[in-house]
Amino acid sequence: MSKTRLIKAVPGSARAAADCLSRGGLVAFPTETVYGLGADATDGQAVARLYEAKGRPAFNPLIAHVSNLDTARQLAIFNADAERLAAAFWPGPLTLVLPRKAGCPVSDLATAGLDTIALRVPDHALAREILRAFGRPVVAPSANISGHVSPTTAAHVFEDLDGKIDLIVDGGPAPVGIESTIVACIDVPAILRPGGLSRQQIEAALGHGLAQAMETAEETPLAPGMLESHYAPRTALRLSATGVEPGEVLLAFGTPLPGAAAMLNLSESGDLSEAAANLFGHLRRLDAMGAPKIAVMPVPYQGLGEAINDRLRRAAAPKEFPVSSS
Repeated sequence: MSKTRLIKAVPGSARAAADCLSRGGLVAFPTETVYGLGADATDGQAVARLYEAKGRPAFNPLIAHVSNLDTARQLAIFNADAERLAAAFWPGPLTLVLPRKAGCPVSDLATAGLDTIALRVPDHALAREILRAFGRPVVAPSANISGHVSPTTAAHVFEDLDGKIDLIVDGGPAPVGIESTIVACIDVPAILRPGGLSRQQIEAALGHGLAQAMETAEETPLAPGMLESHYAPRTALRLSATGVEPGEVLLAFGTPLPGAAAMLNLSESGDLSEAAANLFGHLRRLDAMGAPKIAVMPVPYQGLGEAINDRLRRAAAPKEFPVSSS
């Protein structure tokens, strides 16, 4: 990629950012918490590029940013507690983890294959202007190399990501300076990640206490800053397959192996970004076929291949309990 373009927040800059996003580009922009690295949440290949640019070690769920509550309601199911919190704190530094609605257009890669989605309406005029101009949800984790300190200025973003992303919109320092608080409203509300809103503020808005967040394995997050099981297929996976056994369906990469009862190809051309974008959706479709096993062809470990293989390894791990289809 050529050198990253850096522009000031002036009339027309939101439109330039939206146009870049619509082409599958990566755009860093300020929110009230920190600078976010934006990609079209509905475009799996754009999301894959985002993971690659950040050097993110695994396909963790990402927060989808929208411009208003009505748009969020089109993507997720809001219970009474979620409605109360959205009314009290949106726009603002609150992310809600909610059940995805059927037909939600956000990429499976952005939600890490889960049946939940993390949503936020940022309280920053430029961020919302970009979201309105774009017209679709935008995933926007912190605009830094994974593991580095979160960026609160455009200069911080430039230091980490120059040459790795397309555009940075400089809207001045992020006023809050720490990430959003994440609350799951799937059953009883629970804080998954502390952040820009305190527990006391959230409990006051709810009118009741918050549950203790569930203890989960470190490598399987439900949302940024919290961990739970990723989507795991009911069908057993056989990794690094060099041949297809009778009755197996095939998850191919590159030139497919012959003899499969059915086949889906992560990328016929061997493109790892395309493979990442297709991974969760293809696993779901093959799982639904009811075959005795899914044979998985080898995927190279370089670049995004490391995260693809990590996800496949976890999906293939022995399951101690039956996996729910819901």
